[in-house]
Amino acid sequence: MNDYARDAGVRREVAPRYLAPLSRTEALRLLGGVPLGRIVFTHQALPAVRPANHCLDGGDVVVGIHDGTTLASLTPPADGPGLVVAYEADVIDMATRRGWSVAVTGYAHLVTDPDLLDHYRSTLRPWVAGALDHALRIQPDVVTGFRLASDPSAVTGSAAADAPGEAVAVPPSA
Repeated sequence: MNDYARDAGVRREVAPRYLAPLSRTEALRLLGGVPLGRIVFTHQALPAVRPANHCLDGGDVVVGIHDGTTLASLTPPADGPGLVVAYEADVIDMATRRGWSVAVTGYAHLVTDPDLLDHYRSTLRPWVAGALDHALRIQPDVVTGFRLASDPSAVTGSAAADAPGEAVAVPPSA
């Protein structure tokens, strides 16, 4: 049993949280501030999820791939727009129930330029042993995100959250 499950019997009252939508700009900024997320892809005709290191490059998400992993078998079709994947990262404090979550969905391509791959090898900091053998570049067509806010007024700006470059007002403490 993990600590969270063990502590579930000790209920601490926490005020309800509200989902405050993030603009595309703010969502990508937050995603770029963490090194680890989860990639969602199709494996043997079923959805699969794996943790992965990432960085942002020009608005695209670049994911490191190691040989010997399921991700290493991903090969986007050569004659199509790419492989459809999703990528998600979050930072959520379990005690305060505050934080954020961002998901991007788009087409992915293997990075084939040797100089660019070397650059990503030096930029990405893998958490697993072994060399970074490949990189997958995701062009995010859909970017969604939310912040868990304690103030319900943060949610009222949801229409503005869809406008590029406009952030929803969220109290700094949220």
